[in-house]
Amino acid sequence: MHLFRSHNYRVYPDRCAVETPTIRGISWTPLPEALNSKDTMKQFLSDRVVKAARSIRSVMIDGNPGLIRDRKHHLKTYRKCCSGKELVDWLMKQNECLQSRSQAVGMWQVLVDEGILVHVKHEVNFHDKDTQFYRFQDSESGLNNMSNEKDSEEELQESLSLLSQLGPDALLTMILRKCPSQRSAEDLEVIYEELLHVKAAAHLSTSVRKELAAVLVFESHAKAGAVLFSQGEKGTSWYIIWKGSVNVITHGKGLVTTLHEGEDFGQLALLNDAPRAATIILREDNCHFLRVDKQDFIRILKDVEANTVRLEEHGKTVLVLEKRTEWAQQGGSGNSKYTVMSGTPEKILEHLLETIKLDSNGNDSIDPCVSDFLLTHKVFMPTNQLCAALQHHYQAELSEGSDQEKASYILTTKQKVVKLIGQWVALYGLLLKEDPIALDSLERLKKEVAGDFRLFSMLKDQFRERRRIKTSENGCQTLSRNQPFDWFSNCEEPVGRLQPIRAQDKVLYEIYRPDNKPLNLMLPVNASVKEVMSAIVKPGGDHILVKMNSMGERAQLKLDANAVYTALGLNERLFICTISQAEQLMPLKEQQGPVQGTTDLLEQMDSKDVANELTNYDWELFTAMHEVELVYYIFGRHKFPGAITANLERFVRRFNEVQYWVVTELCICEDLVKRAILLKKFIKIAAVLKEQKNLNSFFAVMFGLSNSAVHRLYKTWERIPSKTKRIYCAYERLMDPSRNHRAYRLAVAKLSPPYIPFMPLLLKDMTFINDGNPNYVDKLVNFEKVRMIAKTVKIVRGCRSQPYVPSSPQRGLADRMFLEGASTRISTYSELALPLRSPSIIRNYIQNLKVIDNQRKLTQLSRTIEC
Repeated sequence: MHLFRSHNYRVYPDRCAVETPTIRGISWTPLPEALNSKDTMKQFLSDRVVKAARSIRSVMIDGNPGLIRDRKHHLKTYRKCCSGKELVDWLMKQNECLQSRSQAVGMWQVLVDEGILVHVKHEVNFHDKDTQFYRFQDSESGLNNMSNEKDSEEELQESLSLLSQLGPDALLTMILRKCPSQRSAEDLEVIYEELLHVKAAAHLSTSVRKELAAVLVFESHAKAGAVLFSQGEKGTSWYIIWKGSVNVITHGKGLVTTLHEGEDFGQLALLNDAPRAATIILREDNCHFLRVDKQDFIRILKDVEANTVRLEEHGKTVLVLEKRTEWAQQGGSGNSKYTVMSGTPEKILEHLLETIKLDSNGNDSIDPCVSDFLLTHKVFMPTNQLCAALQHHYQAELSEGSDQEKASYILTTKQKVVKLIGQWVALYGLLLKEDPIALDSLERLKKEVAGDFRLFSMLKDQFRERRRIKTSENGCQTLSRNQPFDWFSNCEEPVGRLQPIRAQDKVLYEIYRPDNKPLNLMLPVNASVKEVMSAIVKPGGDHILVKMNSMGERAQLKLDANAVYTALGLNERLFICTISQAEQLMPLKEQQGPVQGTTDLLEQMDSKDVANELTNYDWELFTAMHEVELVYYIFGRHKFPGAITANLERFVRRFNEVQYWVVTELCICEDLVKRAILLKKFIKIAAVLKEQKNLNSFFAVMFGLSNSAVHRLYKTWERIPSKTKRIYCAYERLMDPSRNHRAYRLAVAKLSPPYIPFMPLLLKDMTFINDGNPNYVDKLVNFEKVRMIAKTVKIVRGCRSQPYVPSSPQRGLADRMFLEGASTRISTYSELALPLRSPSIIRNYIQNLKVIDNQRKLTQLSRTIEC
């Protein structure tokens, strides 16, 4: 029986209400009753690790028989062991994908944690040293249960793949177990990266997180019911829950609340130097905590205050800067600089202009904080305010000094303003051209710059250099030196078939009457509900606009809501009716989804061809979306006049569509044999999508396969080859939501652009940042929050920094994994089936998926085909 968990990840973009939307995450459903235990999944994973260790040990003995031998050290002999350094060296040779020795250390640490690989002196951490010896525990771990045949290279690679997935967690735990004084700069960076995704540290500044990384102490407790501390005791530490959960108990009230992974407690007693206000009791076995002791906690608070500089004007703070020191390698000293923490928009802009450096050509690199500011400026500084401030700085003059000093100051300031504006245009592209305020300001500035030869030459050189870089990357035509200057000369439309939806575009609104007859209207994409209704019915009546999903759930739309059509969810439709008619509305037949599946059609399409078209279409959707739409989406589009999020919503809706396509096809396929073939095909499609770095559709397919309606199809899963199940298990681990989806983040960190990210998780990250941090601190813009939001936005920009090239028809990793060659597949098709393999037919199919998104109906269908 397979041991897969069932989970669902769906994004609900409710754009009709004025409230900022929430992103719902993964919801886990229990394992089957026979396996309803945390220990079962743990045992399943342990068995896989033992099997991996058996394969590795076998290959090691066959290929390097002298590696495991008796060793002498300090006049003592250690029987049948290897040195830590030799084990790391061997693993680096076996797995070329390992980028550092620390990754190999993490993989061996997995075996140490499982008790399979044991230090001769029983130390719990693995050491990459010649003088540290380890041996395999043959009899206790079952490593002697070898088959007669030698383990294949394929099994070894599967084993290494499993350990490489588990290794980062083991390495992190090992680092946390170290005494803080023994942590290297690399160790501190690993801990810091983890703190970025811990809920309790979300509101902390970068410098505080870095200081915490140096003092955190790992603490574990084995048994549920243990008391961590009691109410009334003296506060000595602050705790962050790393794994597990605790109950908070107070006198007189009993259980007050339960805290889970990522949450913290114990801080109040340290801040107020007061007794503990509650008792903390472990709620489950094997709980892990990150602890900060009181002396370190107080010192960090003092350090933050000591490194903070506040600038005041007229008795009020207008800018807060913090001195930060970057970690240096051992033996070196770090570099320090002042970073904006908060301030008024005008003062932040002024400070950023001062930080811009100019070389002789005005083409020096620009501080990342400038792009952070520009990507998010509409949140705290509308375009008209930004344009006015830039114009003010452009015309600024020096009141004192010689004529030469005044002339130098004016030229330098103008160069910096022009350079910042060039960066603004580069980030926003044609979106600025659609903003009348920004466009007017840019045109006026261009005329002023044209009157100054030095400025104009610098500007042309700057844009020519940007185009040269783009030319070398994308193979565009060369620029002529005499080409007239244009702010938007480097801005290009996406080259795919799918064009972005623009704010001024008109789209086809399909609205239904109570009798289910459609009305088709061409209206602006940003049309309000009031404008939509005015185009259909006379004002003054009791008509309302209602959206309804496939389950019959209705929602009346507010008159001031806009862009409601492009924000519709999967299988949602708009209805115009009177208030009295609203209750009688029923979903359309087309909303219910297909009655018959496309199994026969899919069976004749090559898995790789289907995955290729999924990726091609996803890339077009992805590139049609501007990354600033993420900012509008998270903060609420209604706060940004003229802004649209239609392209982002279209891309998010695609994730839901692909997910439910997988579930729909499997649940309406009544033939068991065909359903098993289809299930295997979807796993193969997921493998190819992962290989193509299309993580959005990869996760959509995987979440579809993990849906409870598919998960319960035991007869179907039993027909899947064991090797395919192992592949699915390996992919399923990437969906693990623990530690804020750490498994996924580690996998993404190894990717180079271009790739398509898991968009729902990016939206969840930004919602997490937005909800956990205020926009303003003491009436000043919280620039630390701005920096975090911009960092996530830049991930999207980075994914698209290289052009996407469709995958070649050569046999890839997924083909080798499934041992399914192209020639073998084609030979099984009839001549009539060959036209179905044409790219145009597959593309048309992929872009017009018909799905059932009613989970209740899918579950009923699932029970019908397998009782």
